[in-house]
Amino acid sequence: MVNKDFYAALDELESQKHIKKEVFLQALETALTIAYKKHTGESRAIEVRLSPERNTIRIFAYLTVVEQVEDRDTQISLEDARLKDKKIKIGETVSEEINSKDFGRIAAQTARQVIMQKLREVESEIAYSELSQKEDELITCVVRRIEGDNVYVEINKLEALLAPADQAPHDRFSVGDRIKVYVKKIKPGNHGPQIMVSRTVAGFVKKLFELEVPEIAAGLVTIKSIVREAGYRTKMAVYSEDSSIDALGACVGNRGMRVNAIVSELGGEKIDIIPWCPDILEFIARSLSPAKVVAVQAIDEEKVAKVIVMDDMLSLAIGKDGQNARLAAKLTGWKVDVKPYSKYLIEQEEEKAEEPQSKETNEEDDLSELDSLEDDGDK
Repeated sequence: MVNKDFYAALDELESQKHIKKEVFLQALETALTIAYKKHTGESRAIEVRLSPERNTIRIFAYLTVVEQVEDRDTQISLEDARLKDKKIKIGETVSEEINSKDFGRIAAQTARQVIMQKLREVESEIAYSELSQKEDELITCVVRRIEGDNVYVEINKLEALLAPADQAPHDRFSVGDRIKVYVKKIKPGNHGPQIMVSRTVAGFVKKLFELEVPEIAAGLVTIKSIVREAGYRTKMAVYSEDSSIDALGACVGNRGMRVNAIVSELGGEKIDIIPWCPDILEFIARSLSPAKVVAVQAIDEEKVAKVIVMDDMLSLAIGKDGQNARLAAKLTGWKVDVKPYSKYLIEQEEEKAEEPQSKETNEEDDLSELDSLEDDGDK
């Protein structure tokens, strides 16, 4: 069968999509073989040969040479085979071309289906290959559909799921919205790659700062640690090895422009930016920002810190439902116990009061022991 239009379409597809036509030809040969067998009802071995250089589609049947033919669809006698090839032997195969006038329409339908399917597969593979390098990155995408609480977005022609747990409390979406998401995980699936994105992980805020603050993107300012309770508060510790660079000021920006842009993206979520320092006691004190800390006492072996704050700072240091202290603990990696200054003073007074009592008790014990010794001496 001569089919110039078919091969011209493949050439055009290769030019437009930059996918070599050999990718389609291999899949098409297999599909046309199956389609021919289904069309004719024959069970014999069939091969479809596509010849782009001649613009032809040829069909060949293969028969096994045997002494006695039992299945004419798959076998041929040695005598008949020798008419085609005098040197052929039993067990070998011969081929003969089949001319099927009415197979053209079936071939055209099959070719269309296979090419469209292969095109989707190849485009999906290319998109997946490109996207696999975007894991743990920030991407701007479009909301394509919303089903219940699930939001589906399109990334590189692939669909990604923004599950309810990955949506911040203040997030509200409509179809067609362009939104930023953090690519949390990409894994292969039965129907193409499964892409999970998020707007609640700490990495989402970190990438927003990398996007908004040139000093972070350039590596001049480092985000040492970042923790988050999405929709409510983020704590981030920043540091610069260059003493001439104000890490905190770089993140905040002129008149707070940089951090305010990120707060707006997060729907008003509070962001505490804390200068990191190697002194763990000082870092713990800073981590309770915006509260001011009076003193920090630490038990290094247990990584437990007792933090003293003025009474009017207690609620600010602990935060609503303990959130500020909880995030400070996650940021520093230490257990943080916040106490008011008044309670600390009372505990100090109690400790002082116990000291003389202990001394007096020791003196009484010494006197009793002395009396005992004197008694023994008298005896």
